[in-house]
Amino acid sequence: MDQCGRRRAGASLYTGRDLAPMRAHLRSIGFSAEDLARPIIGVGHSWIETMPCNYTHRQLAEVVKEGVRAAGGTPMEFNTIAISDVGTMGTEGMRASLISREVIADSIELVARGYLFDGLVSIVGCDKTIPGAAMAHTRLDIPGVIIYSGSTMPGRFNGAPVTAADVFEAVGAVAAGTMSDAELAELERVACPGPGACGGQFTANTMAMAMEFLGLSPLGSSGPPALDPRRKEACRAAGALAVDAVLADRRPSALLTGASFANSITAGAATAGSTNLVLHLLAIAHEAGVPLALADFDRISRVTPVIADLRPFGRYTAVELDRAGGNRVVAARLLAEGLLDGEARTVTGRTLGDDAADAVETPGQDVVTSPRRPLQATGGLAILTGNLAPEGSVLKLASHHRTRHAGPARCFDSEEAAMAAIQRGDVRRGDVVLIRYEGPRGGPGMREMLGATAALVGRGLGPHVALVTDGRFSGATRGLMVGHVAPEAASGGAIALVRDGDTIDIDVDARSIRIEVTDAELAARRRDWTAPAPSPERGVLAKYRGSVGSASYGAVTTAAAPTDREHGRAAAAPAPPSAWSRSPSRP
Repeated sequence: MDQCGRRRAGASLYTGRDLAPMRAHLRSIGFSAEDLARPIIGVGHSWIETMPCNYTHRQLAEVVKEGVRAAGGTPMEFNTIAISDVGTMGTEGMRASLISREVIADSIELVARGYLFDGLVSIVGCDKTIPGAAMAHTRLDIPGVIIYSGSTMPGRFNGAPVTAADVFEAVGAVAAGTMSDAELAELERVACPGPGACGGQFTANTMAMAMEFLGLSPLGSSGPPALDPRRKEACRAAGALAVDAVLADRRPSALLTGASFANSITAGAATAGSTNLVLHLLAIAHEAGVPLALADFDRISRVTPVIADLRPFGRYTAVELDRAGGNRVVAARLLAEGLLDGEARTVTGRTLGDDAADAVETPGQDVVTSPRRPLQATGGLAILTGNLAPEGSVLKLASHHRTRHAGPARCFDSEEAAMAAIQRGDVRRGDVVLIRYEGPRGGPGMREMLGATAALVGRGLGPHVALVTDGRFSGATRGLMVGHVAPEAASGGAIALVRDGDTIDIDVDARSIRIEVTDAELAARRRDWTAPAPSPERGVLAKYRGSVGSASYGAVTTAAAPTDREHGRAAAAPAPPSAWSRSPSRP
């Protein structure tokens, strides 16, 4: 029994005569009878020696465990995988990235279920570890905390701050002849000065912020950079908070509501965050049984001003946001204008409004402005539909100022083919670069297109072309780039039927994306279309292809996940977007 008189979930695994063999096993590695009588808190992380994002996780796990023990719990550490988007960008390895989200969620869930933890702390860093952990916490519905391991410091190049995104764009600049190989080599040396996730409001920092506004992470806890001493303080506090959450029985099901998802979308829109926010929040909402649809992102973004001057939209990195006062200042500014639900509960046991009241703003900071004096009147996300994307597509508004582009399609059936054409100089002003068969099924794995989009910017084409894909984009992407086109090409979506020279019309104000071809012509092309042979035919990629659903529903692989259209057949309708309350039953 715990201190509140409830039977502990883990008690059946660690108490009683029949479990003597289990206790004997654990005694052999140092656990005492007293340890096993306390709340058992799993401490999961994704340390891996293939990237800087998660490189501090083993050290931070020790600090989390100190916090668990100090609060009267017993920590048990475990780890899972991680795939670096930066490290795999533009290669076959990127196919593993989104798939890793599912593996991370499944592995955390399996360990926690197998060992019947009372509570859970997940230390997260790179892009997919954050939503993967959130999906696992949601499925398990045990008390716990998600804690971010922090971003890297910005590098310095020619007297200006730089991030990994600048290196991607520099590759295009070298190909265009506006930067030398020597300059690129110097930028490569200085862009990432130490461990931590990419320093702009790219996917990792966007998702870390999303966890705070969902209520799964303490507000402000993602701010301290990876090597800042405050990072260890935040992790130690997370360990103690997990024990408190167990004793108070604060579960994700009590925190994840329509209001908390609306808060999270608002924060992403107000900070011009990554389009990956859409994909991941849809997946988390699916696990939580909370109705959420693409239309909700557009509706909220339309009434949410951009108030954070963060890269790639603006000037500053995550480090400057932290110095300005962090996410608490963002929350306080949005709450003051009624743009957030301040009554939403958080893992701290308080409301979002209570937590935001602790904001301490640095005098004179200009990273976060007021909604009354926004950097942009509406938020950073738009959902476009039309005959090219009947189920929707995602556009990042805050990284460009064009609202209309119509031009001839330049079609490529892989990212590599598009990248080669861009680097050869084959893409011209006015073109619409169309990259297909890169969706969740078609990739498989829905690769990010930062290499191609950054090359376009580096060659000076960013303001003059558009890119459309059934793949996705990095949080560092900027320009008129439309991703997540659904149905995807591999499922017979209209994007598979586009031919070179077809006019594609993108109208942001009308939220429309169309191919200027008659319905009769599209139907004739569809009759002639043949689905490509699946590759590979076995292994994890093949398993993923067979189970993944449409990007318009979060590209989830769990049971009953809606799937794309198949050869023109419509998918099941999503839950009504207006239903901002928890569904009657949890999966």
